[in-house]
Amino acid sequence: MNNEIQKSGGGQGENGHVSPFERIKRTNEAGVEFWSSRDFAGVLDYGDYRNFEGVVEKAKLSCFNSGQRVEDHFVDVTEMVPIGSGAERSVKTIFMSRYACHLAIQF
Repeated sequence: MNNEIQKSGGGQGENGHVSPFERIKRTNEAGVEFWSSRDFAGVLDYGDYRNFEGVVEKAKLSCFNSGQRVEDHFVDVTEMVPIGSGAERSVKTIFMSRYACHLAIQF
């Protein structure tokens, strides 16, 4: 998964509503869709990202146990996020496939 991404606006239903899940979807230059674990934690109303990290670890284990390659669905990256006054800091996050997100929702 390439770091050159764009947030997508796709995923509209019949009434034109876009789900929060589809609203945070990102797509790399090759057209591969993925989700940031930090964005996903927000959609799931995790107030503190640290609480979501355990969910991701369980999802990784479930992915492994299903015979899938974990690295195909969970990619550790460092992103720069704004902290105010135009400054940024690096934070660790995980880019997750649709399948990885499905697994995380189960926990």
